[in-house]
Amino acid sequence: MKIEYIKKILEAILFAAGRVVTIEELMLTLEISKNDLETVIRNMQEEYKDRGIDLIKVDNGYQLCSKKEYYEYIYPIIDKRVKPKLSRASLEVLAIIAYNTQITRAEIEAIRGVNSDASLYKLLEYGLIDEAGKIDAPGKPMSYKTTDEFLKMFGYTSLEDLPELPKYKLDENKQIVIDELLEDDE
Repeated sequence: MKIEYIKKILEAILFAAGRVVTIEELMLTLEISKNDLETVIRNMQEEYKDRGIDLIKVDNGYQLCSKKEYYEYIYPIIDKRVKPKLSRASLEVLAIIAYNTQITRAEIEAIRGVNSDASLYKLLEYGLIDEAGKIDAPGKPMSYKTTDEFLKMFGYTSLEDLPELPKYKLDENKQIVIDELLEDDE
């Protein structure tokens, strides 16, 4: 198949799917190699630079989406629901889960020092986290992981793109020494 024809098919698939389509699905459908697929996708991404849509990579797949800078124009037309707002507590829980895949509620609460049930339920409702399965421990507690929706919402391709956590020191009371953090940043 010619590259221009493959690009048209790929665009139609991604537009119609409205979700992340895995690399494997695309390779099987288009009957092309991974290298050829990635070459076509890079070409399409270059073409989309001056347009209102983007071809983004999410984990092990691709999705067509509108560009972030046009969100304020699109949102009032497409979705009349209130945009989900995450509380500081929910953002804390989300960050803990993002940096600690397959973490349990008890482990999250041990890190935060407070009950996190409400934040977990909100994040599950928004589709930003998902149950990762039961841990082999007493009581078989449920563990949690982030979802592709989390990656899309925060603009990451994978969890490996998360910023590195700052280095810190603990004092004799096992409290983080803020002065040490500030000196490292200067």
